[in-house]
Amino acid sequence: MLSGTQLGRLAAGRLLPGLVARHAHTERKVRVKDAGDLHIVESGSGSRSLLLMPGALGSAWTDFKPQIEQLPKLLPDHTIIAWDPPGYGKSVPPQRKFGLEFFREDAEAAVNLMRALNRPRFSVLGWSDGGITALILAGRHADAVEKLAIWGAGAYLNADEVKALKAIRDVAKWSPRMREPMEQVYGAERFAQLWAEWVDAACAFYALRDGDFCRTEVGQVKAPTFILHGKKDPMIAAEHVPWLKQRLPLARYHEFPDGKHNIHLRYAAEFNQLVAEFFEGK
Repeated sequence: MLSGTQLGRLAAGRLLPGLVARHAHTERKVRVKDAGDLHIVESGSGSRSLLLMPGALGSAWTDFKPQIEQLPKLLPDHTIIAWDPPGYGKSVPPQRKFGLEFFREDAEAAVNLMRALNRPRFSVLGWSDGGITALILAGRHADAVEKLAIWGAGAYLNADEVKALKAIRDVAKWSPRMREPMEQVYGAERFAQLWAEWVDAACAFYALRDGDFCRTEVGQVKAPTFILHGKKDPMIAAEHVPWLKQRLPLARYHEFPDGKHNIHLRYAAEFNQLVAEFFEGK
């Protein structure tokens, strides 16, 4: 079950620099239909495309620094594109609003971003909230997605997860060390507001939709899928992995026995090698 301490450790882990070699990258904003000007980080120069989708309140650099820096070498035929979803990170304005359609809205924004970049067919790497959005994207736009890799994501929210989220809604109860990484991105007041709004929105799925984030879309996914999982992940209930594996029967699966939620940061070199092999068809 999720605790404030565990969340704080995750937030701190997002911004650890990591011992990785730098790879040339560019940053810019792209005008996206119905979403405004969205911030992206691009690295590599391949003709194929890989979109990195961050977790709750996450951004390209907070959530994917080792991937931005390492994957171009492992995937030389890909261009790596990490985005800040609307209202996150540097993609402000717009101001972030959370409703019962926010995952689907992000999925549409992601598709429209890639169309704006003239990359209408692409693969997706999605973490946590980004994994949910990736499943929706792959289900609703099967013709756009070549391959899909997800971790730390579930298609629904259960009662225990709701209780855990409500217990950490007020960031004022967190230690300064736990709050600081995301406060550096948003400022203290804005982070507290955004986090409370995100928790309320997630809990509303449970109250109004039986916790359903994307059950239907999972059944519509056609792309080859790679499910990665940290066996000790405190952020999602253990039941989500077998649920997804049962409904994505052709999916590849890899488990990190001691991994938690941020396996792509804690085990960056191994994680990147695994997903590179998957996207290269090995």
